[in-house]
Amino acid sequence: MSIQISQLTKRYTRYASGWHRILKWLGFQPRPASVHTVIEDISFSLPGGQALALVGQNGAGKSTLLKMIAGTLPPTYGTVAFQGRVAAILELSLGFHPEFTGRENALHALKMLGLPQPESLLQDVRTFSELGDFFEQPLRTYSSGMQMRLAFSAVTAVRPDILIIDEALSVGDSYFQHKSFDRIRQFKQQGTTLLFVSHDKSAVLELCDRALLIDQGRLAMDGDPADVMDYYNALVAQKEDHALIEHASDNQTRSGSKEVTIDRVQLLDRNLQPVEQISVGQAVTLRLKLSAHQTTPDITIGLLIKNRVGHDVFGTNTFHLGHPLNLQPGKSQHIDFAFPANLGPGSYSVTVAVHRHASHLHGNIDWFDRALVFEVHNTHHPEFIGTAWLPTTTSIPKL
Repeated sequence: MSIQISQLTKRYTRYASGWHRILKWLGFQPRPASVHTVIEDISFSLPGGQALALVGQNGAGKSTLLKMIAGTLPPTYGTVAFQGRVAAILELSLGFHPEFTGRENALHALKMLGLPQPESLLQDVRTFSELGDFFEQPLRTYSSGMQMRLAFSAVTAVRPDILIIDEALSVGDSYFQHKSFDRIRQFKQQGTTLLFVSHDKSAVLELCDRALLIDQGRLAMDGDPADVMDYYNALVAQKEDHALIEHASDNQTRSGSKEVTIDRVQLLDRNLQPVEQISVGQAVTLRLKLSAHQTTPDITIGLLIKNRVGHDVFGTNTFHLGHPLNLQPGKSQHIDFAFPANLGPGSYSVTVAVHRHASHLHGNIDWFDRALVFEVHNTHHPEFIGTAWLPTTTSIPKL
């Protein structure tokens, strides 16, 4: 059930004419007109039972890498070795025929997966997909979401040793996405190795033990999902604005063009004293000290609170709060965000940012992940679970 990838490379060669291509087939070595490298020398191993996410921008090579691992695309160089039965959804259609019914396409998919007695699994596929009478209708009558339901239900009708998914679950309705992720979680608990491409940060953080960042066909980062997603976020901003990415201590990622820098971040109590431990619902202030190195009109300051596994809990910025800032070079400026910490008990981190407009993706000046870490304790509220404290009352209305 493990996967071993060694020096995987995929290149596409374009020749000056069709005759050169024929000569290549005959064993000669004509000079190519151009060579396009999609994947370059990627190696990693994935032990059985682990979940690995591949993240990266569109065109980075993630889908090509998955196709080579699944065996549907031969590599130019390198090897793929794995143990166990593989089930993969690499394209939404899964090789379905538009004139065949859902039942016929599902049966074909089950046979392609090499499953014994595939006819006996059709009712399970129909039940899980919840397609109803559409199961007996031609695929051409299906929406993209319905096709995803059919493909996922067929591929996961029997728990595979290795499950490979390429963003198919981003299509369709939220209800079936929740249902699909529940099945994936069950498979993982039962020992299935998961390899999937997703831009859904919540799914990556919840399901995955590890993440790989693919950038321009190369392995840019391999590590904890929260760290990789933070670095990916910075990489996107860098490409938008040619800003620098730097690494600080404690797995912090920092990026930006640095016309303004964040010099200090503090969490303060109601007496404006620094604190690292607070109570549920306590009034606190997040204070940032900024330094401007050139004139920066209409900049935005933002904060993002994450829980210990990197899920976004709350974020806002001065753009959305209607409070634009203008800083003059050579001067320092403080800005305070005051709020009640209606958070559940646990550990939280704060990411802070300086950028232009509503988002750091367009004008990243200084993005600072994990600038601050603090703990929340429940000292005086009734016991509750979750990451949010919602003051609740109960009553028994008369009928």
